[in-house]
Formats: sequence, C-alpha cells, structure tokens
Amino acid sequence: MPEEKSAPQATSTSRPEGTAIRQLSVFLQNRVGSLMALTKLLHDNSIEVLGLSMQDTTEMTLVRLILSDPESAGMLFIERGIPYAECRIVVVELSESRHRLSDCLSSLLAAELNIEFCYSLLVRPNQLPLLAIHCDDIEIAADVLGRAGFRVMCQGDLSR
Repeated sequence: MPEEKSAPQATSTSRPEGTAIRQLSVFLQNRVGSLMALTKLLHDNSIEVLGLSMQDTTEMTLVRLILSDPESAGMLFIERGIPYAECRIVVVELSESRHRLSDCLSSLLAAELNIEFCYSLLVRPNQLPLLAIHCDDIEIAADVLGRAGFRVMCQGDLSR
C-alpha cells in the first residue's frame, strides 16, 4: 500500500492531495436493531458515522459507511468477525448558488463518467451539503470536479 500524505487545506478550485475517503460496506441481517447494534459498536469505540446509506433486501441490508476513523473500524470489524468491503469514493462540497448538484452531475457527464451510487453525508464541515459519489474512475472524477471549481474533500477534512 503506498504511503499516504497528510491532507493540506484544499482550495475551491483544486483537488486536494492527501488521504482518499474510504467507504466501508457491511452486510447486516435484516433484523430489528441490527443497524443500532452496528452504530453502537462504532460509537463505543470512538468512531463517528459521518455518512450512511442503506439498501435493503428481504434477507440482508447493505450498509455503506463513511467513518471518522476507517482504519480502526476495519480492525474492529476484523476482530469481531464482521465481514466488510472497502472502496474509495469522492466527496464533494455543494452550494446553492455556484456549485449545485446539477453542475456536479453535468461535470461528471461531460467527462463520460458513470455514477454507480451516491448519497449525502450527515456532517457538514463548512455548513454546506456534501455528496459522496462512487463512479467508474474515482481519480478522474476528483480531478474533473476539482477543475470545475468544486471542493473535493479528503479524509482529514471529515475526520477532524
């Protein structure tokens, strides 16, 4: 695994260098209280849930999580025998005036990037909405959005 750099402050027109945002996905049994048990486990280990998305089926629920400390969460899941998957995602800051959702989607469309899933985050570091995006090429998506003037977040921006 390549060495990760600490995250410098990003300007609104550049893509930040630093630790990419890691999403952890967990399958839960479709039972009453299973999500609460997962979030309590994380809370009891001082890990905050910053973003959350759920997809429910009859038997299982896929929970996608953006966490304050994905490294510790991964270790905790391993220790507890909780299977999980990890992927990198792009988190972009939106605004009502200049950098709206439609502008973000237009930028990705112009680059011919396919969005596989997206969801909003629970935290708002600058009191602006944040959108987590997973698409076919995360590096290109982050670059395109940064050049379009969007603030592309890194893990340090969210974990403070």
